[in-house]
Amino acid sequence: MGPVEMFGRAASVASELARSVRPDQMSLSTPCSEWDVAALLEHMAGGPGYLLGALGADDVDAGRWPDAGVIDAVMSRLAEPGALDRRCVSPAGFEWSVAEAAAGTAMDQLIHTWDLAVTLDVDRTLDAEVTAAVVAMFLPQMPEVGRQAGFVGPAVEVAIDAAPQSVLLGAMGRDPRR
Repeated sequence: MGPVEMFGRAASVASELARSVRPDQMSLSTPCSEWDVAALLEHMAGGPGYLLGALGADDVDAGRWPDAGVIDAVMSRLAEPGALDRRCVSPAGFEWSVAEAAAGTAMDQLIHTWDLAVTLDVDRTLDAEVTAAVVAMFLPQMPEVGRQAGFVGPAVEVAIDAAPQSVLLGAMGRDPRR
């Protein structure tokens, strides 16, 4: 699975779940101890906004997320010739390609979709194909980079034969048994 499909699928599910949040749920605590639902949603909106910025877009309001139109705008920009080869700075401060940024943003959307699902007490099952692609692409290195940058918590140990979703969640500091 390529990075564009990874992003599109992860962001679409994240957006759909985000649109289900009621106003009275915005102050609920999330597995991200420093964020309530409102802060988590603001962070999640930053993913599409980050990619739009990396692609040089200044005409799309990423603040409209979780509106599906924002994801469509990102997908359209990612499909432009040469877009995936452009370079940008990661949230951890290193340079990478827009293709890598799209896949990294997919990982972020997956993790925070799970965080939001836990908070809302809804189905926590992530897209298995996207999760497997993220695990293959980013583990074990990326969570360590995130820990060094201060935005990924300590790993949570999971069984050696754990499913990819549990492996990803544990690597990203989440207890998959929640």
